[in-house]
Amino acid sequence: MLPLLLLGIWAAIDWNAVRDGAARLATADPWWLLAGLVFTCLGWVAAACVRQGAIPDRLPKGLLLASQIAAGAANHLLPASIGAHAVTVRFLLRQGVALPRATTSIALYSLVRALAKTPLLLLFVLAAPTAVPPVTVLPDGRTLMLAVVGILLAPAATAVVLTLVRPLRRPALDFVRTALTDARHLHTRPGRFLPLWGGAMAAPLLQACVVASVGTSLGVPLSWPQLVFAFLAASTAAGAVPAPGGIGPIDAALVLTLAGYGTPLALATATVIGYRVLTVWLPLLPGMLVLSALVQRKVL
Repeated sequence: MLPLLLLGIWAAIDWNAVRDGAARLATADPWWLLAGLVFTCLGWVAAACVRQGAIPDRLPKGLLLASQIAAGAANHLLPASIGAHAVTVRFLLRQGVALPRATTSIALYSLVRALAKTPLLLLFVLAAPTAVPPVTVLPDGRTLMLAVVGILLAPAATAVVLTLVRPLRRPALDFVRTALTDARHLHTRPGRFLPLWGGAMAAPLLQACVVASVGTSLGVPLSWPQLVFAFLAASTAAGAVPAPGGIGPIDAALVLTLAGYGTPLALATATVIGYRVLTVWLPLLPGMLVLSALVQRKVL
């Protein structure tokens, strides 16, 4: 119910824009909406590729894909991808993967997914400099300074905690040792690092293509590269906020980004509503059904 509550608060704050956006969505081109739904389904395949690439053990393809469909539904119920990771860890344990290796694969998955957006953003800046002026991408000096300070403080804070809390040292060292060993081993196997990085780069692109499909169906006056970059920039800026499925922060950032490109507010809102319908509400029921089936079959 948490995603529903968050969307309800957002709708209550700006009801007129939501109402106009929903009305515009009702007149959208259904074929482009269908294309967006296809991109959503391909996102499950990309997630499965990253999961397989993040672990040395070979996993059954069909069950792995099903687990990611179920994980997608769970992802919208808990913040910071906790739901999706919990489903995946249970799946890996049922497949005979040891708990330390399962948890390190989750860490590698999260790290690669976060890092993969940077080359995509740079690619758009270089490939379409007129559509995406670099000056609009770079943050100001204060923001850069805060980011650098945060990057430096994170490992320092971790070291302080490990120094003060002795019982955490051995589990932390074992975790780091397993993570480094698995990461080094995976990157010597093309059958692992190619789906790992390829899937990590494809996943945000597929989500961006959903936004572009919805925007095109509504007649948003932006090109596909602009729509794709708008989502990548918005999701990168708001992705650090621990919200269920990114609902709330990414929505607001995407509306602001589209409006910054000159899109009317009603069209920008309709695009975000359509994106959420295709990526959250329509897949939620089949995702929960798959999750229930996997639990009944004791796969989870």
